[in-house]
Amino acid sequence: MSGRRRSQGEGSVFKRKDGLWSGAVDLGWVNGKRIRKTVYGKTEKEVLGKLAELKDAQRKGQNLAARPRKFAEWLDEWIEMKKRQGTRPLTLRGYRQLIHDHVKPALGRKQLDKLTPTDVRRLIEAKAESGLSAATVKQVHGLIRNALADAEREELIHRNVAKLVKPPSVKRDEARVLTIEEAKSLINTIKGDRLEAFWICALTLGLRRGELLGLRWEDIDFGKGLLAVRQSLQRADGSLQLVDPKTSRSRRAVPVPEPTLAALRKHKREQAAEQLAAGERWKSSGLVFASTIGTPIEPGNLSTRWRKTRAKAGLDWLRLHDLRHACASFLIACGASPRTVMKTLGHSQIGLTMNTYAHVLPGIEREAVDAVAKKLFG
Repeated sequence: MSGRRRSQGEGSVFKRKDGLWSGAVDLGWVNGKRIRKTVYGKTEKEVLGKLAELKDAQRKGQNLAARPRKFAEWLDEWIEMKKRQGTRPLTLRGYRQLIHDHVKPALGRKQLDKLTPTDVRRLIEAKAESGLSAATVKQVHGLIRNALADAEREELIHRNVAKLVKPPSVKRDEARVLTIEEAKSLINTIKGDRLEAFWICALTLGLRRGELLGLRWEDIDFGKGLLAVRQSLQRADGSLQLVDPKTSRSRRAVPVPEPTLAALRKHKREQAAEQLAAGERWKSSGLVFASTIGTPIEPGNLSTRWRKTRAKAGLDWLRLHDLRHACASFLIACGASPRTVMKTLGHSQIGLTMNTYAHVLPGIEREAVDAVAKKLFG
């Protein structure tokens, strides 16, 4: 091979006997071993360009000594990393689905450090044109962005190319909101239902389905009228699991109104009767909302039961999660501040509360300015 020595730190470039040009950057000693990064090209200029890119990436923080890996390999590593960090099983399942269905088929074979904004943009555009919903396309973009952000923190890449790609906008259709009259009708319909207390808690406390299914009797202080959200029940990886709340703010104490406490007391008496009837078949779990033999309730079965309940109430459009939204809307309509609603629902950010319930706020704002005008002008 022939070649010439370049200035210190620029790397060495040689023309090989087969006609290809080769260049290397010395990365120093790692674990007692001398590491060099080598690139190849048809011309000296091409190799010099590649060496310049390597030095620029190194200057920006990329660890050039890291093992090269394809994007698919990194996504597998990333999922395991998120699992170790305590990401909820249901969230991990969603990540795996997006990766398997959308990301790996298109970008999995790309080298992690060779991904470009164009690669990501083309994937996002292709998914949008395929008829995939805007919300799912946005989730795909968000997953790629988050996975690359962690790769950047691990110094495997020097920039997050997904940040340079504009995510799709999601049109928010105005959701139908349960009225007070409809809520009263629902309360009358569920009287005597085995899960009456569950539906009432969802409506008056705004707890998520998993939070209610994971609720234990020890989490309720009947004397102080408080309920503590400490865990959530989910089905993930083929089994029912009790997991930590969704976010740190989801772990919270919620004030419970007297009618809801009364429903819970009644439910506790009925559960004691079920335990006597079950005898040795009773499996003590300490859960407030358990099966007739004390075991956790399957979330899917609960949703099926809700669909029958709402149909009986003539509210076929009402999802179980809409009871949570109804609770927040009623709180705001009765004068509660968005921050109070945020704490009650366990939202992680006040902006999430404001954006979700913006449709309720104009009426409250109107009442507020009218009240001030009344004070000023009589």
